[in-house]
Amino acid sequence: MKPAAKILIASLLLTLVLHDSGLFAQTGSTYQNPLQVTFGDPYVLHTKDKYYMYGTGGRAKNGFAAYSSTDLVHWKDEGQVFYAGNRNGWSDSTAAWDGAYWAPEVYEYNGKYYMFYSAQWKHNPGKELENFRIGVAVADSPTGPFIDLTDKPVFDPGYPVIDANVLFDASGKIYLYYSRCCYKHPVESEVAAWAKQKGWFDTIEESWVYGVELKPDFSGVIGEPVLQLRPPVKMNDKQADWESRSVTSKEVNRRWTEGSVIFKKGDTYYMMYSANYFGGKNYAVGYATSKSPLGPFTKAANNPVLQKNTEKGGVVTGTGHNSVTYSPDGKEMFCVYHARTLATGDERVVFIDRMKILNNGTLVVEGPTTTQQAAPQGK
Repeated sequence: MKPAAKILIASLLLTLVLHDSGLFAQTGSTYQNPLQVTFGDPYVLHTKDKYYMYGTGGRAKNGFAAYSSTDLVHWKDEGQVFYAGNRNGWSDSTAAWDGAYWAPEVYEYNGKYYMFYSAQWKHNPGKELENFRIGVAVADSPTGPFIDLTDKPVFDPGYPVIDANVLFDASGKIYLYYSRCCYKHPVESEVAAWAKQKGWFDTIEESWVYGVELKPDFSGVIGEPVLQLRPPVKMNDKQADWESRSVTSKEVNRRWTEGSVIFKKGDTYYMMYSANYFGGKNYAVGYATSKSPLGPFTKAANNPVLQKNTEKGGVVTGTGHNSVTYSPDGKEMFCVYHARTLATGDERVVFIDRMKILNNGTLVVEGPTTTQQAAPQGK
C-alpha cells in the first residue's frame, strides 16, 4: 500500500473514532446542527473557561450524564455524573418512566456545584402515576459525583412538579421556577370547551409555571409559590393558536407550559418557556417579560420564537426546553435546545443557535438551523 493511501486510511479511522467518542464536530470556523449530543432538555453551565452540558436520557441510567466543551461545538462525553442510588437518594427508579430523571440543571454556588432535577418521589402513599418532585444534589466538580443534599425533595407543593430552573438575583435572593404537571389538573377554557364540543376530549389538563423564593441553603422554600405563566384561557388570545396545537391537532388532551428558563437583561427579566406536547412535532418556545423576578410576566407578541421548520421546507420538529449560554468571549448569546430531524426520528438531539435581544427589547432566536453556521466567537 502506498504511503499516501495509508495516511488517508489512518485519517478516516481517526475521524470515526473521534465521532463515536463525541469529540468530533465540524472543524474550522463553522459548525452544523444537530450537535453530536443525544439527549433532551439540554442545560449548559459555563465555568472556569469550560462548558458543561447536562440533559435528560442519553447514555445515563437512573441518573444524568454530562458533556464538556471549550467552544460549544466540540463536546467530550464525561460519562454519568449523578446516580439515583447515592447515599441520600430519595427517588424511585422503579416507578413509571424508569423513575423520570428529567431536566437536570447545574449551578456554581459558593465554590460547589448544585444540580437541580426532577424525579419520581418514593414517598407515594396515594400511588400516583406522576409523583414528580424536585431535588438538589451537590458536587465538588461539574463532573460529579453529585450526591443528594438530603433524602427528600426540596419541598412538596402537593402536586407533581418538574423542570427546575434557578435564578440567583442581583438582590441576593434565590428563586426556584418549576412546572406544575398537567396530571389531574383539568382547567376550564374556551379551548377545552371547544374540544369537548367537537367530541375529542372531555377535559383539557394543563401545566403551569410557578416561582418561589429558595432558602439560601436550598433546604426549602420561603413563602408560597406564585403563578408565573399558564396557557391562554380565550381562543382569541394572540398566544392561543401556537400554545394549543397539541389540542387543536387532536394530538392529546393536554396543554403544556414548561421548561422555563429565566435571565435578566438590563432591567428586564426574560422567561423563556416551551408549549405543546414534548414528544410531538409542535413543541415550541416562547417568552415573557417582567420587571420583577416573580412577575407579573407578559407574553411576547412575536411568540413563538422557536418552532418546527418543516412547513418551510426544513427537516426540524419538536424544538424546545432550552437553556441560554454565551460564546467564549461573552459577546454572543446562544439558545441551546433539543429537537428532532427527519433523520433522527423520535430521538432528541441537541441544537445550538444564536439568539439576540434587540434594542426594543424583543428576543429573537435565529433557528432552527441545519446549515453551516459561524462558530461561537472567542476560540
